[in-house]
Amino acid sequence: MKRKETIKEFYINHGQEYPRARQFNIYRREEFACDNTSLPPNRRDFYKISLITKGTGIIGYADKSIQIDRPSITFLNPLIPYSWQPTSENQAGFFCLFTEDFVNPTMKNENLSQSALFKVGGNHIFFPNEESLKLLESIFENMTREICSEYTNKYDLLRSYVQIIMHEAMKMQPPETFYQPANASERISTLFLELLERQFPIDAPSQTLKLKTANEFALQLNVHTNTLNRALKESTDKTTTEWIAERMIKEAKALLQFSSWDIAEIAYSLGFEHSSNFIIFFKKQIGITPLQFRKEIAIVL
Repeated sequence: MKRKETIKEFYINHGQEYPRARQFNIYRREEFACDNTSLPPNRRDFYKISLITKGTGIIGYADKSIQIDRPSITFLNPLIPYSWQPTSENQAGFFCLFTEDFVNPTMKNENLSQSALFKVGGNHIFFPNEESLKLLESIFENMTREICSEYTNKYDLLRSYVQIIMHEAMKMQPPETFYQPANASERISTLFLELLERQFPIDAPSQTLKLKTANEFALQLNVHTNTLNRALKESTDKTTTEWIAERMIKEAKALLQFSSWDIAEIAYSLGFEHSSNFIIFFKKQIGITPLQFRKEIAIVL
């Protein structure tokens, strides 16, 4: 699986200097080489909201792609792989980038994580009418001024602007030109399996799974947990929990065999707060403890 593109790499690819000190930044698209810089399909480790007021291109995300041929606003997050291919010069508009540090707990719990705009299975591209476009442009202009201000609470104000943008987008109708699979269960199952797989492989002990339960996956996919379970059972004959456990065990075996991490580090990376819980989980699935598995592998090798 491809590694996420970091925010620093995003700046370098656009020939821009990386602003180390900021958790939130906003730019005019015409000043950021958006008309001649393509973005290959990949996940990025930051959130991005892009308002295109002029220019055309093709944007792809998750399992969808669409031609941008009029003003649009797009919402993307670290879980969604996306690409951008400009098809015209003289691009104009705005985009803002922000990291997890900018997304405080209140904002994430009440807005971002609950909004279909940022879910893997939700709509992410919208086409504003003239009235909405004027409002969005004014908000982005305000954010452009605010980021340069000395106001003590400017990041709180910027969070408020972001939430206003989200609410305005939720009033709009999403595009209807996407391919829609005939079988809803297959579509949900495909999105779930893609989302599950994107969390792997785990490359460092400090990296930990963000989605570990059926409820967390269902929330991200904007469906009820029962709907997700039913779709997976119908399409794959396995439940959500079975799929999660199977993939976690596969990763656990790989880490036990190919890494030098201790059991506590592996447990943490797989989302277990206590290594004892990981040992119980592993033994229930495999029949032996992680340490026994590692010793048996070492003997075989």
